[in-house]
Amino acid sequence: MFSVPGVSGILNRGGGHKIKGTVVLMRKNVLDFNSVADLTKGNVGGLIGTGLNVVGSTLDNLTAFLGRSVALQLISATKPLANGKGKVGKDTFLEGIIVSLPTLGAGESAFNIQFEWDESMGIPGAFYIKNYMQVEFYLKSLTLEDVPNQGTIRFVCNSWVYNTKLYKSVRIFFANHTYVPSETPAALVGYREEELKNLRGDGKGERKEHDRIYDYDVYNDLGNPDHGENFARPILGGSSTHPYPRRGRTGRYPTRKDQNSEKPGEVYVPRDENFGHLKSSDFLAYGIKSLSQYVLPAFESVFDLNFTPNEFDSFQDVRDLHEGGIKLPTEVISTIMPLPVVKELFRTDGEQVLKFPPPHVIQVSKSAWMTDEEFAREMVAGVNPCVIRGLQEFPPKSNLDPTIYGEQTSKITADALDLDGYTVDEALASRRLFMLDYHDVFMPYIRRINQTYAKAYATRTILFLRENGTLKPVAIELSLPHPAGDLSGAVSQVILPAKEGVESTIWLLAKAYVVVNDSCYHQLMSHWLNTHAVIEPFIIATNRHLSALHPIYKLLTPHYRDTMNINALARQSLINADGIIEKSFLPSKHSVEMSSAVYKNWVFTDQALPADLIKRGVAIKDPSAPHGLRLLIEDYPYAVDGLEIWAAIKTWVQEYVSLYYARDDDVKPDSELQQWWKEAVEKGHGDLKDKPWWPKLQTIEELVEICTIIIWTASALHAAVNFGQYPYGGFILNRPTSSRRLLPEKGTPEYEEMVKSHQKAYLRTITSKFQTLVDLSVIEILSRHASDEVYLGQRDNPHWTSDSKALQAFQKFGNKLKEIEEKLARKNNDQSLSNRLGPVQLPYTLLHPNSEEGLTCRGIPNSISI
Repeated sequence: MFSVPGVSGILNRGGGHKIKGTVVLMRKNVLDFNSVADLTKGNVGGLIGTGLNVVGSTLDNLTAFLGRSVALQLISATKPLANGKGKVGKDTFLEGIIVSLPTLGAGESAFNIQFEWDESMGIPGAFYIKNYMQVEFYLKSLTLEDVPNQGTIRFVCNSWVYNTKLYKSVRIFFANHTYVPSETPAALVGYREEELKNLRGDGKGERKEHDRIYDYDVYNDLGNPDHGENFARPILGGSSTHPYPRRGRTGRYPTRKDQNSEKPGEVYVPRDENFGHLKSSDFLAYGIKSLSQYVLPAFESVFDLNFTPNEFDSFQDVRDLHEGGIKLPTEVISTIMPLPVVKELFRTDGEQVLKFPPPHVIQVSKSAWMTDEEFAREMVAGVNPCVIRGLQEFPPKSNLDPTIYGEQTSKITADALDLDGYTVDEALASRRLFMLDYHDVFMPYIRRINQTYAKAYATRTILFLRENGTLKPVAIELSLPHPAGDLSGAVSQVILPAKEGVESTIWLLAKAYVVVNDSCYHQLMSHWLNTHAVIEPFIIATNRHLSALHPIYKLLTPHYRDTMNINALARQSLINADGIIEKSFLPSKHSVEMSSAVYKNWVFTDQALPADLIKRGVAIKDPSAPHGLRLLIEDYPYAVDGLEIWAAIKTWVQEYVSLYYARDDDVKPDSELQQWWKEAVEKGHGDLKDKPWWPKLQTIEELVEICTIIIWTASALHAAVNFGQYPYGGFILNRPTSSRRLLPEKGTPEYEEMVKSHQKAYLRTITSKFQTLVDLSVIEILSRHASDEVYLGQRDNPHWTSDSKALQAFQKFGNKLKEIEEKLARKNNDQSLSNRLGPVQLPYTLLHPNSEEGLTCRGIPNSISI
């Protein structure tokens, strides 16, 4: 039927005009093989066949893609058939491999193709593709050259293509043109609508690996009641008791004991949300799975065997994790060392020693983390800088329902506070008092938490803004539920700063209880809920209702890359029952349930950084100030840097949106846009759908604000709360994740131990040794950048749109971010800005847009991909 002379391939014979094209694709599992170099060696088998594992076929060479294996058909954007849809050209097959193409990335292969096309077919605007092989491939792009009167037409595909029999409809891709629905060429309208219908599916059945269907479901797969009561978890979403954003629907079977809970296991995500070993970011994501399945059980066995002491006995023991390493049995090392994730994360010195990289927070000073100034600085320049709020009244009050929780007003008194000569009233009036308040979040759960191994308090920390711009902690309140019952209110003790004696150890422990609250809130709320979880509904709605041709689809989708995939992995290994978070963080089995309680008060419009700063009372509106805001803590690195990034994003969004919507009346009739927003609110965030604060999406201003919030949340906010996890928390003494005992009482052996050794008292209170290994292993993966990360102001394909004005606006955005990065670097060299370095001498770089790969404590990726 055909011949393959060398690599020239077969020609699709026929008369008429030919349009020459180039198809770029990637083979399955390309990162598992070192076959890229085979391109120049003429190793056809290594080039194409390796890794394909074609079932029932011996096609492991060039013929896997050539001949009649992959067919394309061009579709006209200008010449319709009788049914109104664009004419479809003949089946056309890949011809031969292009040996040298300068723009090819690692693992990519390029093929020639020649289409028969004449004037009666008009201008190509889409194409069908059919894969007749048994194995899928990743289609990157099709480029058509010398199209009459058009020149080059580009199709940016970035999609897995499976055997055509697995699809109900033939796979279609559109050229990189941009159209709001009303301006779509008439010949493409039907194709546009059909593709969206395919992506929505029918909401039935269990989803299969090859599916591309986006739909919603509640979080009913975190527990597994079939394994016993201890593994049952409440369903999050779909109730006023446990509201939650929706996740992607999988349609798995229910558990035996609870028909409303889904059986855990492999988690479906729409196929193009999972790159599947084509990206190095996959390596980091799947590393979490490896840790959960192999590494952590191996660590556990070490402690079961008593091979290593169960406790750290000194602060130096903790530093030894990074300096000398931890000794492990030979059989454990031999079990885990072959895993790529282990080779990447740990450094081995000799056969039995595992060593973590030194965290940034102790690279200059080993003990500066203990200072009050650093404790306070990390509230504005650490890994969780978006919780501190201005204190508006004294003493602080609670918002907990007094009919359930009794009196919860703070017991801190004005005369106890050292405010550098200010009275409390003067400090309030001059806006110098601030608070880190975890009282209301933790108090409803403390009784349950303290019935487990953990022992904790609900905390309030009062801070005073000094004349030099730094914050000084002046009191910490540690509260427990009343032993007589919740209605009796709280039992509280107020701890004041102390520099020596047993009082200084008590103060150190009080700060630890605060940081434990902060670490848990950070991981579950600031990080998981407020970025990962709240973004997923927008990803689903975008793919269900905005065509790939839609301008807002092109604007938003780079900020969705890999998020559904990493969220699915989190449900399997991180936030699931007895998963990594429950093993190493204070609330254990109540962890994700607590985030549901916080979601009750989540407000979409408050996710805009200026609105957030004003709501938290750390900024006020001031038209004369930069960005229209005056920060009440002037040296607030997260806020200062964040406002620069926020403004750059918003300007870019405004300029881009204005290209397609000239006036408000253009927004309302956009059917895809309106359906997208309606469903994102009513289904994706359905438990909050009746809240009055949702934008109505009737104006350009509302559209700009919505898109800016989504991009900010997925890029800069996530970067700010994610990539500092190991740099700050890799030294467990600085950011303990759990506490195991309450403050010792006088007359007890624990109190005597505290008098003798502040180090032992601290170490027996905070995260255990095993939990520390779990925590460090995970946050090191979460804090790393992949080698193929795409950062804010960048796109992975320069031809993402054919609109030259959009490309110019995007270039301007990228240039602005480079300017901002230089500006922020200069701020870090300003000696008058103490909070930018702090006692630990760790510059605030988390919102610098670019980064190298690895543990860098900087860089804003486009999306939540880890």
